[in-house]
Amino acid sequence: MGNVILIGFMGCGKSSVALKLSYRMKQSVTDTDKRIEKKQGKTIAEIFAQDGEEAFRLMETEELKSLKETAKNQIISVGGGLPLREENRALMKEIGKVVYLRARPETLYERLKEDQSRPLLQCENPLERIRTLLEERKDIYEAAADFIVDVDDKNFGQILYEIERGLRPAPRAARIGYEHREEGARAAFETKEGYGRTGYERKESYGHSFFSGREGYGRNMFGVRERFSRYGAKESFGYSEIGKKEAAAEPPVERKEAPRTENQEKRLKKLLVINGPNINFLGIREKGIYGTKDYNYLLDMIARKGISCRAQIEVFQSNHEGAIIDRIQEAYFDGTEGIVINPGAYTHYSYAIRDALASITVPKVEIHISNIMEREEFRHISVTAPSCDKQIYGHGLEGYLEAIDFIMVNDKEQDN
Repeated sequence: MGNVILIGFMGCGKSSVALKLSYRMKQSVTDTDKRIEKKQGKTIAEIFAQDGEEAFRLMETEELKSLKETAKNQIISVGGGLPLREENRALMKEIGKVVYLRARPETLYERLKEDQSRPLLQCENPLERIRTLLEERKDIYEAAADFIVDVDDKNFGQILYEIERGLRPAPRAARIGYEHREEGARAAFETKEGYGRTGYERKESYGHSFFSGREGYGRNMFGVRERFSRYGAKESFGYSEIGKKEAAAEPPVERKEAPRTENQEKRLKKLLVINGPNINFLGIREKGIYGTKDYNYLLDMIARKGISCRAQIEVFQSNHEGAIIDRIQEAYFDGTEGIVINPGAYTHYSYAIRDALASITVPKVEIHISNIMEREEFRHISVTAPSCDKQIYGHGLEGYLEAIDFIMVNDKEQDN
């Protein structure tokens, strides 16, 4: 995949996204600010105070020069001011793909208002300072980026998904039959509602087109609704045949968008998928039991499902019991409307997870990839299932999709 460089204003989440993206893409992570602090033996705030901002900017340039020679397949997070120097922007282009994590001033302020380690925000009105700096840097950030991901109101799963899609080459169907916007790839990422937003109008099952129009699956990633149907195929959910003869013979037809229905205007359902210990080792552990598809495949599958069923789906994984309990408890407060959980081995003995699940009244489904009833005797017992509305096992990764469908149907029945 090569190097990926994350840029953006302080507080946009570069460091956190870089770390999580490194797990997804199996690449090492580098933070230029941390490298500078380690070399100088002092914090960024101390460097600003003792050496001045200009000295720090020169240090950033030296770090980029070093990375140009040494970085291979790394996720690189850089300081908010690093792209301001023209030399730095040129170096980043030589090092790898540049992704701008864009956020509104209000979002940045909420994340930074308690942070006393930001030298540029130690002023009387930090929000106004953020607005001013962001306005000054906006054009520079956008010009430096290969594509943009808006991070406002999105969870990590959505952000990572959009980054990964942006890093892949544009499919052939996205390059023929119409003129897309300048810097067309950006159109696929300027969303605020997350997976399955109304504009995508996806009704079918999970296909290989994640930003398609209403008809068919195709491989159009730019969300251009008017002419996309030429490349789709209603009957399948795999890679659709591009440019079918009967469609290719007809010129593109401009369509007016139909008025939104009441259902289309309804907000996205917020679902949570929790994966317990060792699920992140899919494709590595016991392939004869769990299959050869890796964890990234599962994450992409769930992301596609979120689009098709119009749900905002966050995926959380931990090998630690306490972290899983904390996330379940957090779901009580964050508006989560349904939980799919694969507790892993905790299924058979974690009464603590069982109690946490019992505390949440939203629809819950326990999922297991293998048929636990055909394995060791201790796996036949689930202490967590009684706290859930349904248990699915032995259906492979497809069980996750069945669990999501169960929650969506159950949720609709409650709405009615």
